[in-house]
Amino acid sequence: MPMDKTLVTRSTSMLILKLLENQDMYGYQMIEELARRSDDTFALKAGTLYPLLHDLEKEGAIRCYEGSAAGRIRKYYSLTMEGRELLGIKEAEWQAFSAGVNKVLKGGACLVGA
Repeated sequence: MPMDKTLVTRSTSMLILKLLENQDMYGYQMIEELARRSDDTFALKAGTLYPLLHDLEKEGAIRCYEGSAAGRIRKYYSLTMEGRELLGIKEAEWQAFSAGVNKVLKGGACLVGA
C-alpha cells in the first residue's frame, strides 16, 4: 500500500539520526539502509536526503567528513553528542504520539479501576 508522504515528512530527520546512531554513513548508503530496515516502506530520494543532512549539520546534530569507500571519496555523516540528545527527544515524542494514535485506533484508553 502506498504511504501518505505527509506521514513520513515530520519523522524523516529522526529516521536519519537513528541510522547514524551506531555507524557513520554516506548518503546513498543511508537511502539503501533506510529502505532495507523498513522493508521498502521508506524510499528516500537524494533530493530529499541531502537538504535534510545540510539542515541537521547546521543544527550541530551531525558532522560531515570525507572518507574512502570502494576506491571513491565520499562524504560521510556522523552523529554528534547534540544529535544523540536530539534523537532521544525525537524518539520520546514519537513514542508518545504513536501511543496516542494507537489508543484512538483501538477505541480509547482503558481506565483501570474506574
